[in-house]
Amino acid sequence: MAAAFLSRLGADRVEVRSAGSAPADTVNPAVVEAMREAGIDLSAETPKLLTSEAVRSSDVVVTMGCGDACPYYPGKRYLDWQLDDPAGQGVAAVRPIRDAIERRVRGLLTDLGIEAAR
Repeated sequence: MAAAFLSRLGADRVEVRSAGSAPADTVNPAVVEAMREAGIDLSAETPKLLTSEAVRSSDVVVTMGCGDACPYYPGKRYLDWQLDDPAGQGVAAVRPIRDAIERRVRGLLTDLGIEAAR
């Protein structure tokens, strides 16, 4: 969800990579539905494994509770966003997580000096 919001709101001003330390086989259907409600189609997306190269080539790394499973490189800016996990949740429980992620993405863009697209 964070990558999708960052791609949309950051437009062509940011390069976004999305991956997880233990990705599922498919995107959670409740996440797909909640993001569809926000105007973002994730139905064709597939979860990807977080690699050391992805972290090494990033300026800012946003994690969501992966702890020691995430590669660490000195000099990178790390943000760990503590949020409820949408796994196993229905769309009603995912909506507030989605909204919290969107707020944090907007805040990150502001911190980076990037005006969010509308």
